[in-house]
Amino acid sequence: MDWEALLLTIKLDVVVCGALLTIGVPIAYWLASSRWRWKFLIEATVALPLVLPPTVLGFYMLLALGPRSPVGKTYDWIWGRGLPFTFEGLVAASIVYSLPFMVQPVSAAFASVDPKLLAASSVLGASRLRTFLRVVLPLSLSGLLTGVVLTFAHTLGEFGVVLMVGGNIPGVTRTVSISIYDNVQALDYSSAARTSLVLLLASFLVLSVVYAINRGGSIIWPRKR
Repeated sequence: MDWEALLLTIKLDVVVCGALLTIGVPIAYWLASSRWRWKFLIEATVALPLVLPPTVLGFYMLLALGPRSPVGKTYDWIWGRGLPFTFEGLVAASIVYSLPFMVQPVSAAFASVDPKLLAASSVLGASRLRTFLRVVLPLSLSGLLTGVVLTFAHTLGEFGVVLMVGGNIPGVTRTVSISIYDNVQALDYSSAARTSLVLLLASFLVLSVVYAINRGGSIIWPRKR
């Protein structure tokens, strides 16, 4: 078992989930509440990683983060080093790759909130921010949790984008999925099997949590009917 790769993957998961909570929730709220006629273009852009091959997305992310891009030049000017083949570059690519897994379930949860409750909050004098924090967000916790869980699971199993942007540097960009690939290439099937079993169990647990949430209850604290 490659514990170094596992710990790096968990670190990547935590950072990406935290970043997407910060970035994805405002995007999801705007998509759920906006009536802009061209909103579908933003929706298509957010969902693009769902249909793009990971190697294609990884290639474009490599160009976007490279030393000749505005992002790459700015990062190099501030930090004195490039983004490709670093943990920070891995985080940036993973945020883009997992964005729809956070935005779509959260946006659906926001859109399902009864408009009458929003109108009542407005009539009572609450601001949009207060309405969001006191009405929309509490009623959308299941969608928010689903987004976090799906993002965590998706980032856990990344391969193509990770390999294109981060390469295979032990302790820096070598994640669990790349470790499994290396084990198979080296014909070390026993190590690959152990690591794969960990990912299998983690994925099953994540899906079980998502389905439990979407059933409208909890295994530990079921709702009374």
